[in-house]
Order: sequence, then structure tokens, then C-alpha cells
Amino acid sequence: MSGEKDLEQLKKEAAEKAKAAALAKKKAREQQESEVSGAAALEEEDLAKKKAAAAAKAKAAALAKKKAEEQQAGSESEDPEEEDLAKKKAAAAAKAKAAAAAKAKAARAKQESSEADGDDAKAKAIAAAKAKAAAAAKAKAAAKGKQEGGAASDDEKAKAIAAAKAKAAAAARAKAGGKGAEAPVAEEKPSANQPYLDKYVKVIEEHLGNDVLEDSYINRLSKDVPTLVAKRETYYKVVQFLKYNEQLGFDYLSELHGVDYETHMEVYVHLYSYKNSQSVAVKVKLDRDEPTIESLCPLWAGANWPECEAYDLLGIKFINHPNLHRIMLGEDWVGHPLRKDYEPYDVEV
Repeated sequence: MSGEKDLEQLKKEAAEKAKAAALAKKKAREQQESEVSGAAALEEEDLAKKKAAAAAKAKAAALAKKKAEEQQAGSESEDPEEEDLAKKKAAAAAKAKAAAAAKAKAARAKQESSEADGDDAKAKAIAAAKAKAAAAAKAKAAAKGKQEGGAASDDEKAKAIAAAKAKAAAAARAKAGGKGAEAPVAEEKPSANQPYLDKYVKVIEEHLGNDVLEDSYINRLSKDVPTLVAKRETYYKVVQFLKYNEQLGFDYLSELHGVDYETHMEVYVHLYSYKNSQSVAVKVKLDRDEPTIESLCPLWAGANWPECEAYDLLGIKFINHPNLHRIMLGEDWVGHPLRKDYEPYDVEV
């Protein structure tokens, strides 16, 4: 019985010791945490002090700078009279400089004017001296002639009259187409473009035959451009050959228009070869009552509007044109204004 009591007593004591040990451990941990938090608080306080000191220094520096600027501004504005005096001196110096420049310019102008006047006076004096010398020479010659016999003799007068009459008669005969001698006609020099025309004709005849052209010539009235007159039925074949042949290569259409000659109509095309730097003109004659011809739009897109213009103003129809229409006058306009027999439908217009 006493043994059980001792065992319980030991357990109770052990429990109290464990409890005391736990309390002591807890207290030690709390004390350690307190010390750590205290150190952190000290560090934060120290950092705050440093920040406050830095802010105070910055504020003091700003105040010192502001004070220095105010002192400098005050010292500069302390003597406005000196500043005004400096401005006046600068203005006076600028005026003096401008006056000196104007004076120098006036002196130069005066000198140039006097030199010009001197030159004019010299020129006038020389001219007067020449005129005086010429008058004296003329008077001397007249006096000498008078001394030698006066005026020209009657024979000399008669010869002069006869020569004038002969000259007038020759001019009259030439004008009337009489039997008098005809004036020699100057021989016309061959054109520098003649070799090019000969080349075009030769190449065309070699490939297309001798019957595709009606004529070929140098157009003296249009900068000596080599000109080919194609037949109506071979026109398209000729211009197509001019574009694609390697020797010719007329790859650019620069002009196309129509003309009414009353007896017939004509389409004029001007082509240019960039490869050879040469030009050629192609003409084709059309029936005036039914003026139709193949369109060149399949070969040169630039033919589109010029062909529309020729259709609008002359009534020339271009076969296979993509969109042949009037581009200046309305579709209901009566007639074609560039025809020689055109009469306005509305005479008041």
C-alpha cells in the first residue's frame, strides 16, 4: 500500500518537474524572441534616424542653394544704373557702326558715278571729234571735186541709167517667165536620214515582199523623218513587223492621228526605237466614205486614246479596239468636227 503511494508521489513530482521544465523552456524562447525583436527595432530606429539626417542635409543644401541664388540676383540688380549705361553704350556703338557703313557705301557710289560720268564725257568727246573729222573730210572732198570739174560727167550718168534699165528688164523677164536666162537652182543636199530610210525599206521588202508599201520618202517638213506609206491591206502587218523585227525594234508609239484630205482620209503613226535611237512615220490612206483600219492597241497600249480621238473628231473606225468611244463630244453628237465638210447640227452653237 505504501509502495503504490510512493509511485504516485514520484509520478506527480515528475509531472511537476516536466511542467516546470516546459515553462522554463517557453520563458527562454519568449526572452530570445524579445531580444531578437528588440534588435530589429533598434535597427529600424537607426535606419529611421539615418533617413531623417539625410533629409535634413538635403533640405539644408536646398536652402543654401536658394539663398545663394537670391544673393546673386540681389547683387546683380543692386546697380540698375550700370546695366542701363552698358545698354546705352552698346546701342551707341551699333549706331556708329551703321553710320560708318552707310558713309562708306555712299562714298563708293559717288566714286563709281564720277567714273561713269568721266567715261561718258570721254566717249562724247571722242564721238564729237570723229564727227568733226568726218565733216572736214567730206567738205575737203567736195571742194576737190568742184575744183576738178564739179559733178559727175554726162557719160557716167548715162551708163548708170542704162545699167539700171538692164537690171529692171532682166528682173521683169524672170518674173514673167520670158526667154531670159533662168537663175540657177541650188542643188538640194541629201538628208542625213536617207540611209535609215533605205535600211527600213530593204528589210521590209526582204521579209514582207515588194508590194506592201505604196511609197517611201524623207519628210522635209517634219525634221526629215523617214516616212513609209503602207497599203490599206498590209498596214497592220507592216507596223507589226516594225515593232518585232530585231534590226528595227520600234518599240514605242509616240503619236497617232487622222487627217481629212477631202479626197481620202489618212492615219499617221509615229514610232520610235529606243534601241537604235531612230524614228519612223507610217501613213495609210483610207476610203473617206468608210474609213476603217485595224487598231494598234494589241501592239501598243498607248494607241487607245489617240484612236478614240480620231474616231470622235473624224469618224475613223478602228477594228478590234477594246473600247472605241467618243472622248470629247457626247455619243449623241451629230457629225465629226474635223471633217472638211462638217456642218454643225445646231447652227447657233
